[in-house]
Amino acid sequence: MGDRTKPYRYFKPRKMASWVTELEDILWPDKAIVEKIKKRAKSFSDAGIDTAINFGFHLRFDFSDHFDMLHGYFKNVCDELHQYGIKFMDHYSCNLVERPRTQEDFFYLHNAHKHHVLLHKDSKAAAFAQYEGHMFQDICEKRVNDGTRGYSWNYQAEMFCHNNPNFLDMHKKYLQRLFADVPIDGLEIDDMCDYGAFSTCCCEYCKERFRKDYGRELPPFENKDFWGDTSGNPTTWGNYDNPAFRDWVMLKAYSARDHIKMVKSVLGDRPLMTCCSATGPMVLNGLGLNLERFMDDLDLVMLENCGMGVQTVVWDRIEAEALQQKNIALNMGKAPAIALSYSTYDTSAYMGWAFARFWGVSNWASTLVGRLSHDPGDIKEISDLLAPCNNWEDRYSKIDPCEGKDLYEVRLVNNLLCRENGHRDNQGMDHWSKTAAWSKALLRCNVGYRFVRYTELSDQERLLSEDTPLILDNCGVVSNDQFEAIKAFLNQSGKVIIVLPFGTKDEKGFVREKPLSDELIKNAYPGLTLIENHLADEDIVNQLIKKEIIKPRVRQIQGDETWAVKIRKHEGHLVMHLLNRAIEAIAHPELTTPYSGGKILYDINAANKQETLSYIIKTDSMTGSFKDLYFMSPETGSVIRDVAVEQVNEEEIKITFNVKDIKLYGIVS
Repeated sequence: MGDRTKPYRYFKPRKMASWVTELEDILWPDKAIVEKIKKRAKSFSDAGIDTAINFGFHLRFDFSDHFDMLHGYFKNVCDELHQYGIKFMDHYSCNLVERPRTQEDFFYLHNAHKHHVLLHKDSKAAAFAQYEGHMFQDICEKRVNDGTRGYSWNYQAEMFCHNNPNFLDMHKKYLQRLFADVPIDGLEIDDMCDYGAFSTCCCEYCKERFRKDYGRELPPFENKDFWGDTSGNPTTWGNYDNPAFRDWVMLKAYSARDHIKMVKSVLGDRPLMTCCSATGPMVLNGLGLNLERFMDDLDLVMLENCGMGVQTVVWDRIEAEALQQKNIALNMGKAPAIALSYSTYDTSAYMGWAFARFWGVSNWASTLVGRLSHDPGDIKEISDLLAPCNNWEDRYSKIDPCEGKDLYEVRLVNNLLCRENGHRDNQGMDHWSKTAAWSKALLRCNVGYRFVRYTELSDQERLLSEDTPLILDNCGVVSNDQFEAIKAFLNQSGKVIIVLPFGTKDEKGFVREKPLSDELIKNAYPGLTLIENHLADEDIVNQLIKKEIIKPRVRQIQGDETWAVKIRKHEGHLVMHLLNRAIEAIAHPELTTPYSGGKILYDINAANKQETLSYIIKTDSMTGSFKDLYFMSPETGSVIRDVAVEQVNEEEIKITFNVKDIKLYGIVS
């Protein structure tokens, strides 16, 4: 498996919005429902939305008795949207059916997940639920401890097994019917993972695949050498020191991957994506959620990046996942990367849009009224929330937000092999945690960076095609090919920053006789910088800058140092994107989320005090120009501010501009 070079060939979503459904919509073709479709389609067009994505009737097979009406509804939606040139993608959970098992679960489900448009079977009728002759209870996952049907605590649902041929046959036949009935333009298959984590699945098909693919028998639950400590959350189970368990980890990922492959074979000439809230942390191994193993059969990449809560303002904690997934998308033939955010009020919708534009990815805006403690009367349609941002962009910002090329000074390594083999350092931290800390520190020091993933790290030609320094932190698992590429880069006078440990295990997770760092130290490469095990922070980055190991392109000399900066080239023009880190949440006085009790974001304040920002920018390595500059933001509408430009020397310019009344985002262009 490797990254793709064949160009992405489908439509490119830029301004996406959820087409939120309600249970009453299943009553189509009721006249009121038809009229609502017409009205909403026009509002989407007026808001500049280019792609609508279904958000409801989510656990799709719970609606198996009503597919004729549901598909009629979707066809009606497609017909109306297509008149405005708007694409429509379906989005549903393929392998879950809601089955609350207790009174408590029942009420929790209906308080926390109403956005799914709930219509689950009566507890007695559930025993007879089926589609295309496949009984639902017969195709469910089994728990490894007792063989009973698996259960998702996330959604109070039972789960179909990705390796069960009867489930795959049922899903394939449904897909064929869906595509015959509805002229959809693309598809997101959600929950393409295993919410039971390591507590599932021990069905006969999973056991047989383990024998066939790995030559291993699945041990009984009592075998702690395999299952490890099972007293905590099932995502934490397993003994990674046991190579058989590491094989089991891979089986879970490949099971979901092969299901995706089947979906794509039926989907044909339409783009496919799957939901992904994260792809870095090691705990995802239990879920089988591994976007880098899925990417061969996907066309679009999305990140469920932020919710409606007050914690959304601490946005630098999610940037690492955003840029990691952007790198995956770029290496899928430059496919679009999509950031999904949820909003309740205008400010949170604007924040989601601003995050996407700062990262240079597509924006998917959604609203989750069904996840609130109660439905307030002042909720707007998602099109009304999006219209100000989209219409401002169409009128004043003439750049394609997703076609820009990031300029960067370092390359940050995230090596999937560390995650898959369960590597942790002597402090119990996984590779991703250390890597994400670098992401935050680099961002705060305005050092441009991009991710290097495991495929590029093993490719000498790609690795040596640039001279930007590499950062590897807690990269305990390193393949021979990766090590040879790193040494070749060092031999070419490249700079490599390594935080130990490094290369203590091979690509299959077996402990090496000597860590690969020993050889690097012995060779005394001039470009090698070794750092003892320490969580990256701004002090470390600033020390590397002082030693000129890292040479940032942008240096702030005036104003609050709370504005994060990214420079991107758009069609030959250099554009500086600014996003404020010093924002404070204003919580709604009443609204909370029933599943966490967290407060809902109502508005924001900016904690910045200084109105003037000034930067020194190194232009010697840039192709493109910084001249005739201006500053603008959706927050000031049609007001465009001048930017003062001074030539400092042959290699540097100084720019100065005013950010008065700007709370969140703006661009210098």
